[in-house]
Amino acid sequence: MSTLYEEFGGEAFFADLVSAFYAQVAVDPILRPMYPESDLKAAATRLQWFLEQYWGGPTTYQENRGHPRLRMRHAEFHINIQAHDAWLDAMRTAVDSLEMKSELKDQLWSYLEMAAAAMVNQPD
Repeated sequence: MSTLYEEFGGEAFFADLVSAFYAQVAVDPILRPMYPESDLKAAATRLQWFLEQYWGGPTTYQENRGHPRLRMRHAEFHINIQAHDAWLDAMRTAVDSLEMKSELKDQLWSYLEMAAAAMVNQPD
């Protein structure tokens, strides 16, 4: 029985997804200011670790960062509906750039939409 992590394509898939996402972040006027240059590479690494662990891969995130506590870790950022939409737009471009089975894409996208909605911490 394989994990979803393996079905997606393992480390290579998540590395490609995160790379494509951060290529969008780099040019987005809403998202880019949230990522200090000195932390951009580390942020990408943390996102990759998190996604890999969430989908059944290595527990590197937990081993290095502890419990994800996503809302707490994102509390310092001003995340309103515009930031939510920008994040989803960047992630949609990244997801669409990769080959995967449609049922996996649907499952991934459903999770990403839920996670993005949960991070909103500012009223419009």
